[in-house]
Amino acid sequence: MKIHSAFAVIAFTASVASVCDAGVKKEIRFTGGSNSATVEGAVIRGERDLYYLTAKTGQTMEVNISALEDNAVFAIFKPRATAAVKNGFTEIKGEAVPKASETDDATAWKGTLPISGKYLIVVGGTRGNATYKLKVTIR
Repeated sequence: MKIHSAFAVIAFTASVASVCDAGVKKEIRFTGGSNSATVEGAVIRGERDLYYLTAKTGQTMEVNISALEDNAVFAIFKPRATAAVKNGFTEIKGEAVPKASETDDATAWKGTLPISGKYLIVVGGTRGNATYKLKVTIR
């Protein structure tokens, strides 16, 4: 079920307390010799978890998310995306990668990265609370 307007409005205008205090803000790092990492988490309705990942131009990134109730999605933003507080809400500003924007309800994405830098992956639920596993692979 697509929830374009709900994800765009709720996901990216979650309250400051939800995103900054309760939601995860974490950099994904690979262990030595590995090209992938899996993080497990849970978001309650209206919350978003933010993950950062440094990658280089030309690398291939693959992102997959699974959830117990098939209700977790993600968006991927190119380097220089920002999370800012405006009128008491956190907004994500920046350019999303094709087919993994806030309106795509992405659960899987693979593509060649256009620029080097710190990518932002925003995880949220489509309905209710979402317990998820997020796997990121860089080649």
